[in-house]
Amino acid sequence: MKIIVVSDTHGSYRNFKAVMELSRNADLVVHCGDSRGELDRIMEEYPSIRFCIVKGNCDFNPDLAIVTEFTAEGVRFMATHGHIYNVKYDLYQLDCAARERNADVVLFGHTHIPADVLHDGVRFFNPGSLGYDKTYGVIEVKDGQVLSNLATLP
Repeated sequence: MKIIVVSDTHGSYRNFKAVMELSRNADLVVHCGDSRGELDRIMEEYPSIRFCIVKGNCDFNPDLAIVTEFTAEGVRFMATHGHIYNVKYDLYQLDCAARERNADVVLFGHTHIPADVLHDGVRFFNPGSLGYDKTYGVIEVKDGQVLSNLATLP
């Protein structure tokens, strides 16, 4: 399963569209919050791709979840923006939440700083900011194994 992870697009339809064009074979796109309308447009343009979206501190849609969970090929994922866990300071609160949910991989944003850290068996993956720094992530899950890559648009 191929998962594209983006966050903090902040209205950058152009950058989001570029990632989608590079990722036409994706099974799932996870948006870790802070979009401004470009997400709706992208979702309309790629109806065959599933999207998982969480609410960021700059999102105002009351229907979006702050945290969501899903399983891909036996791997348990947790996705959140991160602001409610104070991720700009450290990952302690996020780590506690991940362990409560038995998550194998935590996808988050908010800091605008890409990160891919394995800590005590849990992978913490932040794609950075697609809107400002043109960074995003690609995760491949196969047979319970997780391969992750951080990328930057040219």
